[in-house]
Amino acid sequence: MQGRRGCLMPTTADHAAALYAEFSIDTDALGWTWLPYGPFASEECFAAWLVETCLGDDPMFHTIFATDGTALGLASYLRIDPGNGVIEVGHIHFAPALQRTALATEAMALMMTRAFDELGYRRYEWKCDTLNVPSRRAAERLGFTYEGTFRHAAVVKGRNRDTAWFSMLDHEWPLLRSRFARWLVPENFDATGQQLSSLR
Repeated sequence: MQGRRGCLMPTTADHAAALYAEFSIDTDALGWTWLPYGPFASEECFAAWLVETCLGDDPMFHTIFATDGTALGLASYLRIDPGNGVIEVGHIHFAPALQRTALATEAMALMMTRAFDELGYRRYEWKCDTLNVPSRRAAERLGFTYEGTFRHAAVVKGRNRDTAWFSMLDHEWPLLRSRFARWLVPENFDATGQQLSSLR
């Protein structure tokens, strides 16, 4: 999936070292807080997890690359249900260099475009821990609709997790697609890369 600022490619074992190097810049490992795995004690541990978890068909992981070839993050399609036209985006983990950037937004837009325009899905889902305020805000900013909370939906890192559900539907996508297209044009960013108009 190719964009102006970078691309997404299916994750392979060869991506492990570069991803680990970028993820390790987050020395407090805060980025792993809401995920059911991580942080990892070493590159070897991370590489073993990536091979075991990220190379299958569901979840289907993608690595996010900047235009200079730097691997900056992971995101996946999961709970893939072609029969009902439903697919979820998740397992999102961005290195510090990717967080709150135009590439981060573009990567999410590219995944939506593939799901709706290329693969014909009718429902696109986003789920997160209810305590994960940044993820909830990101879902709303990207155009997802909050649908409710599943209480005690899972046990994550030894505690009960309530899960917030968000969705985007195929008939909502054309308006959202045009919003992304307007926001992502180079003219919407100043010389320092700051947006001039918000996505909302």
